[in-house]
Amino acid sequence: MPSINLRSLLLFSAILRLLLILYGEWQDTHMEVRYTDVDYLVFSDAASLMASGKSPYKRTTYRYSPLIAFLLIPNSMIHRSWGKFLFSASDLLVGLFIHNILMLRKVPENLCTYSVMVWLFNPFTFTIGTRGNCEPIVCAMVLWIIMCLMNGSLLQAAFWYGLVVHLRIYPIIYALPIILVLDPFHFRSHKKPALTEWSSSNGRSAQILSSKNTGAYNLWVVLTSMFTKERLMFGLISGAVFFICTGIFFYLYGWEFLHEALLYHLTRTDPRHNFSIYFYHIYLHYEHEFSVVEKLISFLPQFIVQLALVFRFAQDLPFCFFVQTVAFVAFNKLSGAMYT
Repeated sequence: MPSINLRSLLLFSAILRLLLILYGEWQDTHMEVRYTDVDYLVFSDAASLMASGKSPYKRTTYRYSPLIAFLLIPNSMIHRSWGKFLFSASDLLVGLFIHNILMLRKVPENLCTYSVMVWLFNPFTFTIGTRGNCEPIVCAMVLWIIMCLMNGSLLQAAFWYGLVVHLRIYPIIYALPIILVLDPFHFRSHKKPALTEWSSSNGRSAQILSSKNTGAYNLWVVLTSMFTKERLMFGLISGAVFFICTGIFFYLYGWEFLHEALLYHLTRTDPRHNFSIYFYHIYLHYEHEFSVVEKLISFLPQFIVQLALVFRFAQDLPFCFFVQTVAFVAFNKLSGAMYT
């Protein structure tokens, strides 16, 4: 596709999103069924509360990090569609990052272009951002983390990973594959590109371990290779960012923040608008209070599937993230229309 370059794709898709946002304003004003996602109204109300110095959690059903409300404070100062433009801009960044990741992996230019088009002009993706859902920000951050790791920028990857886990808790599922790819035989900080030559058949670590004869020495090699400088740095930095952000907002908003933004999602049950495989069981037993143990047991199949996928595909990090995300949605207790 020589006649279409990345800049043209981004420009055209930006115009498409602008038109959809403007159309959404018209539909919200003139039609009974709103174009705007109900979550966007929740974000906007929480942002308005935060702008007036109050807790965003005074808005019922706001169960997100205060950072999202903070980003949408201009909704009440500039225009109510500010957040939609922010989310749509993040959507465009996702397209750009997809292109950059594929180029780093030596994918042919025409295939890179087709892949970007699949994202930018997918009806599901451009409506999610223009209706006011915050997920494009999370997608952009996750892809940026992959790019940082591919370029050997460990500190940046760790910082953004800690931040994205605080923003939306579910990217915690990517922690294990990231730790696994920080293998000293493959990953080197400040070396570029990293991870691009990996394949599932690469077994240098196993070969080195098997070359030693004594079991005690093998155990020592395994332990020392597990706790490498790169892995410790990533864990410490990302953990520090997560706990600093969480600690600041806990100081400002107390246990209400901790419950609504983090703990609530561990035990949440939703009997409506839910396409999860657990839906019918939740629906039949919703009036009978589930115990905490019952709520947590539902994570067991997902946990097993995630482990199997990580240990099988971790060496191909972008693909591993993809299959993890598909499995997370498939086995999640809540699966709304925007996830499916």
